[in-house]
Amino acid sequence: MCGIVGAVAQRNVLGILLEGLKRLEYRGYDSAGLAISGGPTNKITNLKAVGKVNKLVAAAGKTKIKGHLGIAHTRWATHGKPTAANAHPQTSGNTIAIVHNGIIENHEPLRAKLLKAGYVFKSETDTETIAHLIHNARNTGKTSLLDAVKKTIKKLQGAYGLCVIDQNFPDKIVAARSGSPLVIGVGIGENFIASDPLALGQVTDRFVYLEEGDIAEVGRESYEIWHGDKKVTRKVTTIQSKDANAEKGEYAHFMLKEIYEQPKVLQDTLDGRISKGKVLEEAFGLNAKVVFDKVKNVQIVACGTSFHAGQAAKYWLETVAKLPCQVDIASDYRYRNIIDQPDTLFITLSQSGETADTLAALRFAKTKSYIASLAICNVATSSLVRESDLCLLTMAGQEIGVASTKAFTTQLAVLLILSIVLGRRTGLSSTQETKLVKDIARLPSLIEKNIATKQRNKESF
Repeated sequence: MCGIVGAVAQRNVLGILLEGLKRLEYRGYDSAGLAISGGPTNKITNLKAVGKVNKLVAAAGKTKIKGHLGIAHTRWATHGKPTAANAHPQTSGNTIAIVHNGIIENHEPLRAKLLKAGYVFKSETDTETIAHLIHNARNTGKTSLLDAVKKTIKKLQGAYGLCVIDQNFPDKIVAARSGSPLVIGVGIGENFIASDPLALGQVTDRFVYLEEGDIAEVGRESYEIWHGDKKVTRKVTTIQSKDANAEKGEYAHFMLKEIYEQPKVLQDTLDGRISKGKVLEEAFGLNAKVVFDKVKNVQIVACGTSFHAGQAAKYWLETVAKLPCQVDIASDYRYRNIIDQPDTLFITLSQSGETADTLAALRFAKTKSYIASLAICNVATSSLVRESDLCLLTMAGQEIGVASTKAFTTQLAVLLILSIVLGRRTGLSSTQETKLVKDIARLPSLIEKNIATKQRNKESF
C-alpha cells in the first residue's frame, strides 16, 4: 500500500513531507520521492530514491531543495520495477507533478492515445498516464488545474487517490479520491493532505475525510471540496496525537476495542484493491499476473489463527477458483513427506510476519519447485514479506488482544480476493465476480451495523 503526503504553507514544507513519509513506512514500499515548488519561478523540483525513506532524506540533505508547496509518496511497485524512473511523483511537461495510490486499469489504451498525441513516457507506470492527461487538458482547454483534474478522472477506470500540483498554480494542491483513501489536514495558515492521518500527526489534529468520488482544491488559507459538479461540506474530525493502538480508550479491554475496529480495518484492506465490481489483481504486486496465469495448485502454510483462515481459504479456492488446495500447520509442514505438485503457488499467512515456524516453512519451500511464494501479512517490513516473491498486506494495524479479531477478519477478506483473482483463470464469470466483490464491499458496513449498539455488545461479550 502506497503512501501520500502533501502540504501547502508559508514555511518550507520539505521537513513536513519527509516526516510524513517516515510515519507511513509501516505501509510497505520500495521507493520514495517528493516534488516541491517554490522560489521566484515556482519551478517544480523532483527528488526520488529507490529503497527506504532515509535514502530520500539523505538525498534531500545534499541539495538546497525547498518550497512552500509539495507532494510526496512511498511506492509499492505494481506497474514497472522499483526504479527511480518509476518512483513517484510522476511529471508531465516539467509543470505538472502527481502522486497516486491505486491502479488504473485502462492505462494502456490511454497511453497509446497520448503517444499518438506526441507525449514521451519516461516510466512504466500507470501514474504517468494521469500526469500527461492532466497536462493535455490544461494545454488544450486552457483550463484551471482543478478543471483539468475533473476532466481527466472521467477517463480513468480503476482505483485512485491522487494529488496534483502545477507550477502555474503555486498555492494549490488538487486531490481526488476513488477507491483509495485521502484526508485533508486542517492547519492555521497552512493545510495538508495525506492517505492516512498518521502522516500528519506532527502538524495538525484536525482532519477532513474525503468521501468516495470527492475532489478537493487545497490552499494555504482554505480548501474546497466538490462531489461531481456540486460543492460540498465534510465534517472536521479531531484526532488526538497519542498512539491510539496502545490505549484502550472507552473499552473494557483491548479485544473489545479491536472488535469495534473491524469495519475500519476491513475498509482499509479493501481500499485500492477492488473497483466497480472487480478485483484489481495488480495489488498483489509486480509480476503477479504472470505467476497467477501458471497456478494449478495451492499450498497454504500458517500457524494458530492464521491456520484457521487458511482452512476457510481452502474452501474458497476449491469452490470459487476450482483449484486443489493443501493447508498445513507450519510447524508440521517441514516434517512430512512433501510431494509438491507442478505449478503450485506457496502461500504463507501471518499477522506479524515473524512467526518462526512459518518463516522456516517458507525457507524450506524454497528448496522445492513451487512457482512462487505469496505472503499475506500485516507488517510490511517483516521477514516474511521481505523473503517472499509476492505479498498482499492486510491493514489491521497493531493487535494487542491475545484472541485475534481484526487480523483474522482482514486475512479472510484478502484470501477471498485471491480466490476471485485465481478463479478468473478457471471459469469464474464476470457476473459471479461482480456478485462476490459486491458482497465483500458490504462487509465493513454490515459489521458496523452489527456492533453499533453498545448494549448489544455488552450482552454478547
